[in-house]
Amino acid sequence: MTATATPQGVSQALADHLATQRPEAISDRDRHEARRALVNIVGCALGGAEHEAVEIAIAARGPFGGAPTARALGRREGFDPLLASLLNGISSHVHDFDDTTPSNYIHPTSPVASALFSYASANPVSGADFLHAFILGYEAVTRIGNATYPAHYQAGWHSTGSIGVFGAAAAIGRLMGLNPEQMRHALGLAATQAAGIRDNFGAMAKSLHPGRSAEAGYMAALLAAKGFTAGPTPLEGPRGFAHVTTGTSGTFDLSLVTRDLGRDPLLHENTYKPFPCGIVVHPTIDACLQLVAAHDLTPAMIEAVELDVAPLVLDLCNQKDITVGLQGKFSIYHAAGIALARHRAGREEFSDETVNAADVKAMRARVTPRASDTVPEDGVHVTLRLKDGRVLTKELDASIGNIRRPLSDDQLAQKFRDQAEVLTPARTEALIGALWSLDSAADMATIIDLATPE
Repeated sequence: MTATATPQGVSQALADHLATQRPEAISDRDRHEARRALVNIVGCALGGAEHEAVEIAIAARGPFGGAPTARALGRREGFDPLLASLLNGISSHVHDFDDTTPSNYIHPTSPVASALFSYASANPVSGADFLHAFILGYEAVTRIGNATYPAHYQAGWHSTGSIGVFGAAAAIGRLMGLNPEQMRHALGLAATQAAGIRDNFGAMAKSLHPGRSAEAGYMAALLAAKGFTAGPTPLEGPRGFAHVTTGTSGTFDLSLVTRDLGRDPLLHENTYKPFPCGIVVHPTIDACLQLVAAHDLTPAMIEAVELDVAPLVLDLCNQKDITVGLQGKFSIYHAAGIALARHRAGREEFSDETVNAADVKAMRARVTPRASDTVPEDGVHVTLRLKDGRVLTKELDASIGNIRRPLSDDQLAQKFRDQAEVLTPARTEALIGALWSLDSAADMATIIDLATPE
């Protein structure tokens, strides 16, 4: 659908749904998938809670904060709720280990959950209400994301920030009890704060995007609750979000915002990362690790590495001459390099030290990627040329973590444990258990207490 065929009333229809949907309309399957997303994101936030980016944000923004009535996940200090939202967003995304919806390449849970955990640390919220608000916020992000992809993304927006803000506003607005009109204003106030550009990939600023969208969405709900107004058609208006942010193509399909609204919250579109980096290089890591295991390869055996990948991979992850760990998360060269030189791809492999290590740099220099229209975005064709003359190949069309090869509940729990260094083992296990039964909690404060270091 082009900009000249825009359905009317989309913003109000979405606002009506967000303000009035009954919790019993959510299926058990979707509730479980929401819990999976929350287990995953809390682990990511704990893993990033002491990252340098978080410390800098506290030092820079902290002196200007309000009363410390809220907490950030994995931190002992108190913060004002908006700052806690910001910090949750940074910590949960800084390692690029959070969930991704392949239909639009948004990390949907970080902006929504970051605002929700901050709100619930400062206000009484039952687990059931929290889970329902999260599902509604997730749905808002995914529907708007699907409606404006790929034009919005191709125009240079980092959708996790620019679209995540709608989910944060929707989730907080729901907990605050906004009526349909107020919810529409909250969506409008979110739209006018939408931000985040892809040029920041490989820098701390990328993690600022979900942090700011959580903070801005929270603010949008606060303003709307007090009567602050916005335009009536923030999504579909001629100068609304869809028209303004889809670039010169102006191509979008806002009917996707309301299609099956109330029947399908789209949680089944979500995926969870096994590697802390851009999702489009996961197939390369997966295939290279499989080749290493199958042929007992050592770095000294490898002469050259050829990668056939989808064009989007080189659009997003073509950083070659890198010196910073965050850059490595968006480097197809580094993805193959660590898999073949270190035989693993955890958080340590995306540190500044590993990015600059001689063995990894040497392996990166042997990597040649090529864009191919015949390779799917979640696929890769790897060709290894060995010094003994052998040629090894591996082709994938779905990497581990893909919807067709999803991480199990047990794998998500182990991923959580691997990141929760700020907590004791006993506290970690208690928190994992509490998150799996989150919707039975009388007050989310008990769960947030477990996510606070002793």
